Amino acid sequence: MSFTNRQLLLKTRPEGLVREDNFELRETPTPELRDGQALVRVLYLSMDPTNRVWMSDVPQYMPPVAIGEVMRGIGIGRVVASKATHYAVGDLVQGLVGWQDYALLDEGKTGYWAKLPPKPPVPLPTLLGACGFSGITAYYGLTEIAPVQAGETLVVSAAAGSVGSIAGQIGKLRGARVVGIAGGAEKCRHLVDDLGFDAAVDYKAEDFKQQLAAATPDGVHVNFENVGGAVMRAVFSRMVNGGRVALCGLIANYASGGKPADDYSVIIVKRLTVRGFLAFDYKDQQRAVQDLVGWVVSGKIKAGETVADGLENAPLVLNRLFDGSHTGKLVLRVSSDG
Repeated sequence: MSFTNRQLLLKTRPEGLVREDNFELRETPTPELRDGQALVRVLYLSMDPTNRVWMSDVPQYMPPVAIGEVMRGIGIGRVVASKATHYAVGDLVQGLVGWQDYALLDEGKTGYWAKLPPKPPVPLPTLLGACGFSGITAYYGLTEIAPVQAGETLVVSAAAGSVGSIAGQIGKLRGARVVGIAGGAEKCRHLVDDLGFDAAVDYKAEDFKQQLAAATPDGVHVNFENVGGAVMRAVFSRMVNGGRVALCGLIANYASGGKPADDYSVIIVKRLTVRGFLAFDYKDQQRAVQDLVGWVVSGKIKAGETVADGLENAPLVLNRLFDGSHTGKLVLRVSSDG
């Protein structure tokens, strides 16, 4: 059985925000399966800042996507045909499906693929967000990279986003005073009123630094950093001696045309511990996922997603990560699961 597969191929490397003409939309028949292979119909794609990194020809933790290749992307799909041993028709799977309608799963090749429960306890978009790599990043950032303790002050940047919103709620579960940084009054209200943050600071406000100082009267013990740039520098200036930083992203730099210069002398002056990390570092993620699912199902953590539609819209939807026009996890629905 063959299907028509739409694929978004990287045509040119973006400068700044992504444009539609950076990609070629190609239609091609799906290949005939060989033994050990399965065909996966993509249902949802995770829209992540790392997608923008993968488009750039710079040193990174995975090879950049080559010109002419299908754009790399994490997603969830359902097996529609199989000659594989461990994957049957109807199975839900998560992995590097790419920006396309159908992905080829090959048991003989290394790569990230995970079989999901046939009836997941949370919606599929949540498995890409609060209970997926976003939640896993927040979980390990605050339990192993920079463990936050009861009574400490935790500051989370990009706090209304997919990772930051979960990091802040985990901080509250661990007994910390949690201050979120977000853009705009409505997002700040959401952090406090809906997610239970102790305070929220609007980085777009003229008095941002004064707001941050007022919200952190005892200084900052732990910084969960997603943004970098001026926001990170402002938080660093509030950190206590011996403070810890879990650095999982520098989104302020990803879509910028230049490379902002930063003065990191404060790391020396305040004897900070700054540790970068990736969710991919943790091969055994079962403990994190179990805890996250349990917290979401019990209501201890609130999950939220912004769901957009249409594979062809992926490039422009990705830009919503950088213009702030979303809350929670940004997900692209490629196909219904009918």
